[in-house]
Amino acid sequence: QKQLVESGGGAVQPGGSLRLSCAASGFDLEHYAIGWFRQAPERAREGIICISNTDGKTYVDDSVKGRFTISLDKDKNTVYLQMDSLKSVDTGDYSCAITSDVYADCLSEYEYDHWGQGTHVSVSS
Repeated sequence: QKQLVESGGGAVQPGGSLRLSCAASGFDLEHYAIGWFRQAPERAREGIICISNTDGKTYVDDSVKGRFTISLDKDKNTVYLQMDSLKSVDTGDYSCAITSDVYADCLSEYEYDHWGQGTHVSVSS
């Protein structure tokens, strides 16, 4: 069964850290572009960070630059989103997604065809 399963969400105070995981089964993540997306309350889903399999580069949205990092553990077939210096505006539902080919924009949700169910992050004091 092919699926992506996120975990690691929860509540944290501003300035805190969380690490989200996205475990894949049925996919070899090493061969896919991988993205993390966030949907804040009453806002559209946005791409925040991704690894392109077209050029091997990591792309980071300005809203999380310097605070969030993405990494892939090939042995565990799991991708991680390390979130540091969290702010209240980071609150939302976080999802990972993969695609076999990125054509234009690694941070665009329209590039992706396999999604996890999401995990919620709440940042508040």
